[in-house]
Formats: sequence, structure tokens, C-alpha cells
Amino acid sequence: MADTNTKPVSTNPHKNIIEEKQYDERTLHIDRVARVVKGGRRFRFRALVVVGDRKTKVGVGTAKGADVTTAITKATDVAKKNLVTVSLYKGTLPHEIEKKVSGAHILLKPASAGTGLIAGGVVRQILEVAGVKNALSKSLGSSNKTNIAYATIEALDGLVPAKNWITTKNNLKAKAKKD
Repeated sequence: MADTNTKPVSTNPHKNIIEEKQYDERTLHIDRVARVVKGGRRFRFRALVVVGDRKTKVGVGTAKGADVTTAITKATDVAKKNLVTVSLYKGTLPHEIEKKVSGAHILLKPASAGTGLIAGGVVRQILEVAGVKNALSKSLGSSNKTNIAYATIEALDGLVPAKNWITTKNNLKAKAKKD
């Protein structure tokens, strides 16, 4: 006997596809990694993926799988769970920021309109998916793509919105006048 409390299934076969495409996904790096066992080496794949909505949200994930597509799917799920919100100010970053993760050192600077993204490889991909239109960056130290990606995400997460630091500056001026 059919249950009358169930909701009807959508007749539109493209509905789920449209919902899943709310994020832009990019594969940053794929590695073949090996585990040594008694009979030889067991190979797996590790994927580094960035996911973003091209407005203010971005996330990075890494995962392993028996084949490339499995690794990318798992990494995409991890990235969607680790989304951070980026504070933007007129299409660029609100202020300069510097972060270090492991050996990777990243420097992000705001740029004037029309400059575009001046960034290398991994950082450029992350900033594009985050929705940053104009920015300068410099990657120092380690060239490990995973560490650079996580350093970039930490830097973007550490940005303070312009409205907050303007208010803080005004509060400091007000306190100085009282003294």
C-alpha cells in the first residue's frame, strides 16, 4: 500500500543538476601516491580541488581515491564543507594580508580597478572562484600547491570587512579626543 505522506518526486530531470551547479569547481592538482605493501606498490590518486560561487564563498579540499574521478568527487565534497566567506571591497580585497602555512608564505594585496588578477597558478584559481576581480599576490617560500592553497584560504578568511576597520579607526579617533 502506498504511503500518502510522501512528497511527489520532481518531474524535471535537470533540477538536481541546476542545484549542484551553484558552485564553480576547479581541480588544482592531481598526484599519484603510492603505499608500499609486501607484494609491491598500491597506487591511489590525491586531488586538490577549489570550489566557489564567484561572489564571496570559496573552499579548498583534498582527498584520495582509487581513481581520479573518485578523488575529485571526494575532494569536492570536502571543499564544500570547508567554505569560507571572503570580504570584498569594490571587487578587490579590503586590505593587505600575509599568511604562512607550513613552508608556504602568501602575500595578498588589493589592486585598483582595471588591474585584474596578478597571481600565479593556484592563488589565481582560488581568487577567481572567490569572486575577486582585482588583486596582487606573491607566493614566497615553499612551492607546494597544497600548502599554497591552504595559506591562500587562511588569508582570505582573515580579511576584515572594510566597514569594520573604518568603524574601528573612528572609535580610536573618538577615544583619542576624549583623552
